[in-house]
Amino acid sequence: MERAELTIPVSESDHSMGPHDAPVTLVQYGDFECPYCGAAYPVIKDVQRRMGDRLRFVFRNFPITTTHPHALRAAEAAEAAAAQGKFWEMHDMLYEHQDTLDDAHLRMFAEQIGLDVARFDREMSAGRYEDQVREDFMGGVRSGVGGTPTFYINGVRFDGNWAGENLLRAVEHATH
Repeated sequence: MERAELTIPVSESDHSMGPHDAPVTLVQYGDFECPYCGAAYPVIKDVQRRMGDRLRFVFRNFPITTTHPHALRAAEAAEAAAAQGKFWEMHDMLYEHQDTLDDAHLRMFAEQIGLDVARFDREMSAGRYEDQVREDFMGGVRSGVGGTPTFYINGVRFDGNWAGENLLRAVEHATH
C-alpha cells in the first residue's frame, strides 16, 4: 500500500504552534464548519497538552464548500485574524462556535478576540484572503486530502481513526 505524503512542506508561512525543531510535526487540513473537525478539536488540544514541546501542530485550511456553506468565510476570517497576529484565537473561537459561522458572528468573534474590526471588515469585504485559503486547499488536494479532518504525522498521512487515544498514540509512536 502506498503511503500518502505531504507534498507542500511545512514552512514559516504555516500557522503552527510548538517548537520548529519538535520531534513530531502534526499537520491538520481542516474545515471550520466540519462536524468531524469539531469533534477532533478537543482531541488535538489534548494531544498538544500531553506532548508539550515534543509536538509542533500546523493547521491548514481545507473548506469543503459543497457541504459547508460558511466554511470558506470562516477560513478567510481565520486568515484575517492571522494578519493581526491572532490566528489561534480565531481558530479556537470558530471551532468552539461551529453552529454560528455566518458573517455577523464572524465579525462578533473578531471583536471578542480584540481585532481591529474596521480592518477585518475591509479585508473580508475585499476577499483579501480567498487566494491564500485556495492555496492551502489545493496543497491539500495535491497531498491526497479527500475530506476533513486529514492529519499528517511527520509528513505521512495518518489514515487511522483519530478519535480517543488513537491520534495521541500515533504521535507518540512517531517520537521513537
